Amino acid sequence: MSNAEASRRPAREWVPILKEYREPSLTRSIWELTTTFVPYVLLWVIAWRSLSAEMYWVTVPSVILIGMLMMRMFAIQHDTGHGAIFKSWSANRWLGRCLGVICIAPAAVWAKKHDVHHATHGNLDRREMGDLLTLTVAEYNAKGPFAKALYRLYRNPYFLLAFGPVYSFFLEYRLPVRLMDKREYWISAMGTNLSIAIVLSIIYYFGGWGPILFIFVPSTLIGAFCGVWVFYIQHQFEGVEWDHQGNWSVHDAALYGSSYYVLPGWLNWFSCNVGIHHVHHLYSKIAFYRLPEVLRDHPELAGTSRVTFRDSLKCLKLKLWDEDSRRMVDFKAADDIAAQQTLAPAQ
Repeated sequence: MSNAEASRRPAREWVPILKEYREPSLTRSIWELTTTFVPYVLLWVIAWRSLSAEMYWVTVPSVILIGMLMMRMFAIQHDTGHGAIFKSWSANRWLGRCLGVICIAPAAVWAKKHDVHHATHGNLDRREMGDLLTLTVAEYNAKGPFAKALYRLYRNPYFLLAFGPVYSFFLEYRLPVRLMDKREYWISAMGTNLSIAIVLSIIYYFGGWGPILFIFVPSTLIGAFCGVWVFYIQHQFEGVEWDHQGNWSVHDAALYGSSYYVLPGWLNWFSCNVGIHHVHHLYSKIAFYRLPEVLRDHPELAGTSRVTFRDSLKCLKLKLWDEDSRRMVDFKAADDIAAQQTLAPAQ
C-alpha cells in the first residue's frame, strides 16, 4: 500500500456511518415511482398518437424522453436487486420483475450478475461476469496479433457503445447462457421473454409494427446506451484501482475503484443519482434518493474518485491496467512498454 493510500480514511470505517442511511421511505419510494411511471405512460401515448398523425417533430423528442425514463427505471430496478426501494424483500423482487419487462432485463439474472460485480470489481484474480473486461498491460503484450486486435475492437468506444447495448439487452439477457445451470435464472429469463412477447403482441395488435419499430426499439436503445455509458465511466477512470487477491479489499475497491460521476441535476434525476457510485458500492442498500444526503452530510466523500463530464470523455482512451505504475493507460503506452522491454536485453 502506498503512502497516499495509507493516508486516506480506511473505506471500512465508512460502513457503520453509511448504515444510518439504509432505511427507505415508503412515501418517497412511491413518489419516485409515480413521477417515473406517469410520465412514461403519457409519453408513450403522445409518441403513439403523433406517430399515427405523422407529427414526427413530436414523436422524436417523445421517444428520446421515453428512453431517458427507461434509464431511470433500469436504475430503480437496479436498486430493487439490492433491496433498497422497499423494506420488504418480496416487494422489491416483484417491482424488479415488473421493471425487468419494461427494461427487457430479467430481474434475477441482472441481480445475480450485479452481485458478482459488487463482490469482485477491481480484483485482478476474479474478473468474472458483470464487468467490462480489462486486461493488464502484461497480459495484453503477451497476446498474439489476432488476440490483440480482438481486444482493441472490444475496447473501441464506437464499437463498445454502439454494439454493447444491443448485445447486452437484446441478446445476452434473452438467453443468459452462463447462468442457465440454475432453474431460478432460467425461469427469470424465459418469464421475462414471454412477458415482453405478450406486451409487444398487444402493441402490434392495436398499432402494427410502427410503435414497435419507431417507439419501443429506439427508446430501449437510448436507455441501454445511457446505462452502458454511465456504467463504463463508473469503473474506467483516472485514479481507479485494481489489485490481486492478496492486496484487494472489497471496501477499498468500492470506494476508490468506483467513481463519483458529477452530473447536472436533471441527469441525476434521470439516472437516479447513479453517479454517486462510490457510495453506492460501499453500501448498496441505500436507496438512490438518499445518496445526495450522504454527500451533504459528509462532503469529504464528494472529493473522492470525482469525475466530471469533461473528465469522462478522456476516460474513453483508457484501455489497460498497468501494474507497475498502478494506473489505467492507453494502447500506445502498452506498446511503448513492450518496446522498452524488447530493447532492455540488448542494452
